[in-house]
Amino acid sequence: MKTAINNNKLNILKSVFGYDAFRPLQETCIQSVLDKQDTVLIMPTGGGKSICYQIPALMMEGLTIVVSPLISLMKDQVSQLKELGVEAEFLNSSLSWEEYLVNMDSIRSGKTKLLFCAPETLFKTDILEMLAKCRVDCITIDEAHCISEWGHDFRPEYRQLQRLRLRSPQVPILALTATATERVREDIEQQL
Repeated sequence: MKTAINNNKLNILKSVFGYDAFRPLQETCIQSVLDKQDTVLIMPTGGGKSICYQIPALMMEGLTIVVSPLISLMKDQVSQLKELGVEAEFLNSSLSWEEYLVNMDSIRSGKTKLLFCAPETLFKTDILEMLAKCRVDCITIDEAHCISEWGHDFRPEYRQLQRLRLRSPQVPILALTATATERVREDIEQQL
């Protein structure tokens, strides 16, 4: 079974993303998520953190929620994923009402594999109600240093993400950041 999973990860890495081999820590992190373990990954910018939630999202049945702090980052990631043939959507204030509704329908139908949104959007009543009816298999916190009051880009809304743990205790949480001191890492772990 483990060999089949390993081959599947490598096949997705090659066939979807075009890479022949994993970078250091990627495969270990992916396996941790697939094993439904909460994981904190600190990896330099450009190190390939996004692969660590994208591959599990493609291997799991349900939705992967990606909490992201920047609209431009969400747009770029969704655009890149769609170019690769991956069903991804974002919900944020840059969408028209019609686009927002289309994206919501795609998520409700189970077509969307990755949903990108900021914590402010995630905790809107209509989003929480929709997600309560969806199968959520992973919650990813991108730029997780935003969670920590000791981080360089602290956003108080990120402190609310612990509510996700209360709502979905069985869903693994993957926290990703490029920079985190030991104090910030411990704060991230404690908050989630």
